Amino acid sequence: MKSLVCTFFTYLAVTTAFAYDPLKVPEAALVTPLDFTVQDASRERALPIRVYLPATTQAAPVVLFSHGLGGSCQNNPYLGKHWSARGYAVIFVQHPGSDESVWKGQGPARIPMAMKQAASVQNFILRVADIPAVLDQLTRWNAEEAHALRGRLDLTRVGMSGHSFGAVTTQAVSGQSLPVGGARFTDPRIKAAVAMSPSVPAAGSAERAFGTVTLPWLLMTGTKDVARIGAMTLGGEVDSRLGVYPALPPGDKYELVLHGAEHGAFGERSLPGEGANRNPNHHRIILALSTAFWDAFLKGDAEAKAWLNGEGARSVLEKDDRWQRK
Repeated sequence: MKSLVCTFFTYLAVTTAFAYDPLKVPEAALVTPLDFTVQDASRERALPIRVYLPATTQAAPVVLFSHGLGGSCQNNPYLGKHWSARGYAVIFVQHPGSDESVWKGQGPARIPMAMKQAASVQNFILRVADIPAVLDQLTRWNAEEAHALRGRLDLTRVGMSGHSFGAVTTQAVSGQSLPVGGARFTDPRIKAAVAMSPSVPAAGSAERAFGTVTLPWLLMTGTKDVARIGAMTLGGEVDSRLGVYPALPPGDKYELVLHGAEHGAFGERSLPGEGANRNPNHHRIILALSTAFWDAFLKGDAEAKAWLNGEGARSVLEKDDRWQRK
């Protein structure tokens, strides 16, 4: 608690010197999220999405979010609420085959193996194809006269984000090269990316995978960021999380390492196998840094970039958190 109080007063002192504040939100009421289904006829695949729109009716920059293994488009509402309040149309994408259907209806003894089987190359390929399919449909809906999203989306400014398996998805569609033949799934419509619990590929070098990434990337992890289901580790050891940033080329690349943060710190609750005590400041840090990043690289806000690159970013951190850029 003492650490949180000290961080709060440090933040107050710095924000009085900066006009920019990524945690400030307007008083306008939040818009109730909207649910749709993207039908990808070419793959006979139905993709549920949840959309958080800003209170304004003007076309807003778009941020996509890809959930982790066993998740859904209803996860991480704290991100959707804050980012949309800050002027973004936030689209949470659900990936059938690696979503909550993996564990629902399974007995406790079956869940770990079912989850491990779902963390497959086949589901990775499905996920990276889901993102352009959603962007294509959003483009159509944005132009459709009677649709609720008509004119609400600025698809010239698209950000991509995700957690865990969603971070792997994010990496793939925003610049990573795959180890086999250097294949890439980069979607040119994506302008910046935030990867929560990123990881290096299981095969090939990190330098080859990430050395040609040109987009702004923000990586977020924790010193205890290991994906577990009970006693079973599903990959993504801490060394793998920390191996991405050193392999990235310079140029608007950032890394946050939250001291003591476990894998579930980026969601709403602790995950199986994790401790019950969560640091209440972690979500505040995640929201502040991610919002400033989106403002800097999707809205072109010079004050946001100055805050991100200067003392503003450090003002929200606790003393043992690590923040670096290149």
